[in-house]
Amino acid sequence: MTPADLSRTVLHAVRRAVDEDALRAPVPARVRVERTRPGGSGDYACAVALQLAGPAALPAREVARILRDRVAAAPGVGHVEITGPGFLNFTLDAPADADARASVVRAVLEQGPEYGRVTVDSGTLHRLHHPPEVRAAVLARTVGHLLRARGGQVLIRCTGAADPDWERLRVAVAPRSGPREHHGTESREIRPVPARAGAAALLARLGPDAALWGLVRPAAHDRAPLGDDLLVQTEANPLFLVRYAHARARALTRGAERLGFTGAYEQDVDAPALHAALADHLGVLASAARHHAPDRLARHLETVARAFFDLHDTAGPLPVGDEKPSAAHRSRLALAEAAGTVLAGGLSLLGISAPRHL
Repeated sequence: MTPADLSRTVLHAVRRAVDEDALRAPVPARVRVERTRPGGSGDYACAVALQLAGPAALPAREVARILRDRVAAAPGVGHVEITGPGFLNFTLDAPADADARASVVRAVLEQGPEYGRVTVDSGTLHRLHHPPEVRAAVLARTVGHLLRARGGQVLIRCTGAADPDWERLRVAVAPRSGPREHHGTESREIRPVPARAGAAALLARLGPDAALWGLVRPAAHDRAPLGDDLLVQTEANPLFLVRYAHARARALTRGAERLGFTGAYEQDVDAPALHAALADHLGVLASAARHHAPDRLARHLETVARAFFDLHDTAGPLPVGDEKPSAAHRSRLALAEAAGTVLAGGLSLLGISAPRHL
């Protein structure tokens, strides 16, 4: 069961409770579930009972109890617990959870770097405008990429004179074409804390990739640290960490080809951090687009990279010594390749290159 499956299961429980007159409240358009934070209970948590308590004129824990009774028997759900003021916490059945992990890995490998691109926002025109400042221009461009990845149409306008050096940061200074037919319009100003340097100076000192990462990685309301540490070739530098993880994933594929095998997810791999990061990818893309916050994607790529190295360093995908390639090796390789694929796709959305050799 994927997070999307669980969300639909909870939403179905809400509809059932309303239809059976056990709950008198409007049915929300969607229900959000999130991976439980460290120290929490279960695999996923949901706050829908708190959302419905007011309209239902019931305590949130009572709403949670009504929903728990209707979710607990759903296929793939092992246990439902109510915590705090009325949170629902879900523990998935182990076989169902393993199937979900396999489904995510296979979907990533089938779709490649396009994994996560959807059409849910098709027909919406997003008009983004920004002041004539390099960080604002970069964030507007990156938000535009995220919105297009959701199926939206995007027009970006600078409210002053555009800097031609922005093009060297892969930022178009004007829309390439007009919008197609659309059914709704959203207008938003992109105005982050300005950078303390212009595009030309950043390019001369950092180059395009490090400059872009330094501009998008902090939240828009934070100042962007643009020091020379962005060029350090160690894993202490998050940009290097992410790109190095991608390069190592590609190197594993080349190594496996020399040994005569390829990745195939045939059995469950004990790599909870990496599975969790991959499962969260679609939600991160949606959140980053919805909140116009590419920093969320950048931080997520760091999480994927660290989890990849946990797998790489503790259960290597390649045989060692006289070992023969087994289902375990093929499955670990497939998981590592999925991580590399997500990293490549995420870097592409940020406008940053993902070299195969580093």
